[in-house]
Amino acid sequence: MIRTVDLRGKSLDKAGYLEQLPRASLDVAQAMVAIEPILKRVREGSESDLIALAVEFDGVTPPSIRVPQSALDAALSGLDPKIRAALEISIERIRKVHLDQRRVDTKTVVVDGGVVTERWIPVDRVGLYVPGGRAVYPSSVIMNVVPAQIAEVPSIAVASPPQKEFGGLPHPTILATCALLGITEVYAVGGAQAIALFAYGVKDLCQKCDLVTGPGNIYVAAAKRALRGIIGIDSEAGPTEIAVLADESANAADVASDLISQAEHDVIAAAILVTTSEKLAADVEKELALRVAKTKHSDRIREALGGKQSAIALVDSIEQGLDVVNAYAAEHLEIQTENSAADARKIRNAGAVFIGRFSPVSLGDYSAGSNHVLPTGGCACHSSGLSVQTFLRGLHFIEYSEAAFRDIAQTVITLANSEDLPAHGEAMSARLENS
Repeated sequence: MIRTVDLRGKSLDKAGYLEQLPRASLDVAQAMVAIEPILKRVREGSESDLIALAVEFDGVTPPSIRVPQSALDAALSGLDPKIRAALEISIERIRKVHLDQRRVDTKTVVVDGGVVTERWIPVDRVGLYVPGGRAVYPSSVIMNVVPAQIAEVPSIAVASPPQKEFGGLPHPTILATCALLGITEVYAVGGAQAIALFAYGVKDLCQKCDLVTGPGNIYVAAAKRALRGIIGIDSEAGPTEIAVLADESANAADVASDLISQAEHDVIAAAILVTTSEKLAADVEKELALRVAKTKHSDRIREALGGKQSAIALVDSIEQGLDVVNAYAAEHLEIQTENSAADARKIRNAGAVFIGRFSPVSLGDYSAGSNHVLPTGGCACHSSGLSVQTFLRGLHFIEYSEAAFRDIAQTVITLANSEDLPAHGEAMSARLENS
């Protein structure tokens, strides 16, 4: 069901390990070509064009693209009380973690009379994308909305695909979660056209956004890439992935269950086990065979586990295993070793790190308090997950007195002339002449 890669006795660099553990093929460039006409239709079109795109891609005619407040209210009133309670617990925990991410202004006195203040200011307006398709993601509503609200973004809009089963509205649990969080601007639009709606705006329907965040399929990723610069983006989210670093102390049933949990998302989801233990590897394979057959989405999971993007990798030592997982830079990384806390401190590259047996990825997907919108495709080596910081910009405010200005003026003039930009220096000397 899942291939084995033997890395024992090998000392590879990052590129070498990535060659042994490749990700699924994902041709975003080709998808960009496919979505170009969609972006053009939205840019030049109106609400009727968005409705036509919903018919074409979602197989349903939404009564309107903007979800009416009555539908949001009805979704919340009809929400299963158990689901509502679970959502409220998750919201509370996620809000608690993200409140600690708030930034404070910093005032630096460079010299007497010369002050630089850094202030953290939210973007004016964000568009938050919540995918549909194979699953329903109220958790993604929370993960996007809560940090944006804590950042005090003044204008927040959410888009999620229209669903046939619900008369062209997004899934009612998505709508109920929006209502629970006080979000009133929701659009029944999915895919590349949703990103284009936020990037360009549509007259009399939706104002242009400054930033778009949230996961999605390859066409959402392609739209983000194509429209970056017109809008800011969080990342180009790809297929979900889990890596588990484990030794003989790990429980095979736990490891297998965690690999399955992420393979459940998509046939190109990646599931990687890196282990020093041949016995654990064999036991995990046995557990996979038993558990995949019994779970609901077994066909999808079996295809994901059987793909080139999934593997059990055998290593000589935990130190080598750490090199492997740091090279791989997984979206989700579990550390299930005898010294898991100490080993976790050696992780440099991961979207989020889950330490010990009782910190599975599923906990982070919903209710740990951490954010589950994380970098994929190896981008964790240079990017972070979604946070309050995503929605903030650090602005410098510079204020110098005349005395402080005079003290530094000749330095600036000298540097300006050294760069053959004399007008820069003249902007300084003019003040000396006229004061």
